Amino acid sequence: MNVSSLPEDSPRMLASSSPWWRFLLRRPMQVALDVVILLSAFAFAYLFRFEFAVPRIWLARALEQAPFVVGLQLLALLAAGVYAYIWRYVGLAEVQGFARAALYSLVPFIVLRLLLPKTLDEYRTPLGVILMDTVLAFGGVLALRVGRRVFYERVEKGLLPPDQRRKKKNVLLLGAGKAGVLAARELVGRAGSDLIVRGFIDDDAQKHGSVLHGVKVLGGTDRLGELVRAHDVDHVIITIAKATRDDFRRLLAACDAVPVKARVIPGMHELLAGSVNVTRIRNVEIEDLLGRDPVTLDRELVGAFLTDKVVVVTGAGGSIGSELARQVSRFGPRRLLLVERAEGALFDIDRELAAKHPELSIVPVIADVGDAARVDVVFAEHRPAVVFHAAAHKHVPMMEKNPGEAVKNNVVGTRTVAEAAGRHGAAAFVLISTDKAVRPTSIMGATKRVAELVVQQLEQRFAHTRFVAVRFGNVLGSAGSVIPIFREQIEKGGPVTVTHPEMVRYFMTIPEAAQLVLQAGALGEGGEIFVLDMGAPVKILDLAKDMIRLSGLRPFDDIDIVFSGMRPGEKLYEELGTDGEAVTKTRHPKIFIGRINGIDAALLAQGSDALLDAAIDNDAVAVRERLARLIPESHLLTTAPTTPPTTSTTPRGALAPVA
Repeated sequence: MNVSSLPEDSPRMLASSSPWWRFLLRRPMQVALDVVILLSAFAFAYLFRFEFAVPRIWLARALEQAPFVVGLQLLALLAAGVYAYIWRYVGLAEVQGFARAALYSLVPFIVLRLLLPKTLDEYRTPLGVILMDTVLAFGGVLALRVGRRVFYERVEKGLLPPDQRRKKKNVLLLGAGKAGVLAARELVGRAGSDLIVRGFIDDDAQKHGSVLHGVKVLGGTDRLGELVRAHDVDHVIITIAKATRDDFRRLLAACDAVPVKARVIPGMHELLAGSVNVTRIRNVEIEDLLGRDPVTLDRELVGAFLTDKVVVVTGAGGSIGSELARQVSRFGPRRLLLVERAEGALFDIDRELAAKHPELSIVPVIADVGDAARVDVVFAEHRPAVVFHAAAHKHVPMMEKNPGEAVKNNVVGTRTVAEAAGRHGAAAFVLISTDKAVRPTSIMGATKRVAELVVQQLEQRFAHTRFVAVRFGNVLGSAGSVIPIFREQIEKGGPVTVTHPEMVRYFMTIPEAAQLVLQAGALGEGGEIFVLDMGAPVKILDLAKDMIRLSGLRPFDDIDIVFSGMRPGEKLYEELGTDGEAVTKTRHPKIFIGRINGIDAALLAQGSDALLDAAIDNDAVAVRERLARLIPESHLLTTAPTTPPTTSTTPRGALAPVA
């Protein structure tokens, strides 16, 4: 950070740009008051030591010692950075500075007293005086600053017109566990905070009535309405680090019933590690309702996979591709190639990464992944070691209307990039796939399934390159997905359109998906289709209701929900594996391997060529028929099932389909 951008009176500015003597020149009144307090403390320490009857000889010694004592204590205050603090903002964090100052003066006093020769006995301060003086002196200068803060707040509240006063907001903390206590400590001790913590709410009856960091546990959620009214609460803050989706829904329902606004501290897991500022309290978002735990990466394994390597990310301007680029950049690749055909999106991610990682060599490449000549030139020049292929057409209804383009981008583009990776000696090629490739009912899903088959086949052809695919479901907030569509519809006042009341989908966040892709790529030995643990499926109707409630509105009352009917190619449910896939665990709890039977190389080559011919001819019927021949388990020519099949090979909670 450029300190020139900081306010002139900020502690960091003072500490970083001012020599020690400027503190004294800038704050002569403060220094003068401190000198008075330090002298008074020294005098009272002697008075207490001798029970207010100081012998004449000790009185003379005290007068000789006083300049040295006060001078050393002033130096201790300077060394601890106390004069960099702004009085009106003193809080618990600043108290640590006063404690350091006390230590800086106490230790030298005691050492000097022990080492002082007998010839200088008149300077040997009694030990009791030293200890009492330290407590009185630094307690006094701290009390002066705390008093200044209290006075400032009282004056501000009393003198300003009512419409200009800073209104304090009363809050309750939902959850009195470790995260709640840490949040209370930060909120209660933070100077200048606009929040007043009135108490904890926790359903653990054993905690009721207890006081945690000065904040009382007032009761359970059954008393939420009563406590909100009694304490004139503006909003509640959810402080449960590992709140599940059900926890969030239960708490939000309790808040809605009052009603009172619920908020959350972002990154409660980081708060436990002491790395999140509670001033970033925000409204509850739909991502919070997923109840997804943060991904634990094997940083050593992923680092060995990416650090000092030339890495390619195709589709680098898209939702997944751009996040992959962000995650890869953190591992210090030798060079990062961003391949994208949309120049605007490429410009944005290139500029973002250049600003965050100025030391990183970034090469923006405008290219169509289906252009074999262009891809070959790029790979021949840069010789990448790792390729993440995220470029794809993913919008299901759009690809139903443009099946030829789905084939060109998803099948031909994958084959082009994968073959270039193999020819030019890449160590690993990672295809980003989708759960829609399982028993596909759509053109998009079918083309991604063919892409998986292509990648598996190339594993046999290029022995030096590990070809793997990573399959997962929907990601929250990606372009064209249901979340931004619902949000836009809610902002316009509705209605929110849901295709079918029983439709369910798997969801994870974009960063989570990208991190697991990196981990899976590092784990891959070649030929695997990795399947990510998407957790429990989410009913789209429930998702719509949750988003409406999070906007402070009521489903069907304030915002209507209408059912528009399933679109071409859509399923009621998604699967991450089929009965024929032997699913095994990996060393990472959220990553599984689906070892899937491939297809005869000659049949795949012949079928792919015929598929491309149909795509070039823009023959939608032929594209659908030829995809169906390549993928016998698909439902491109038949009606998709409305209930999921039963499977005994998939891990419970990770891949099991849901009715």
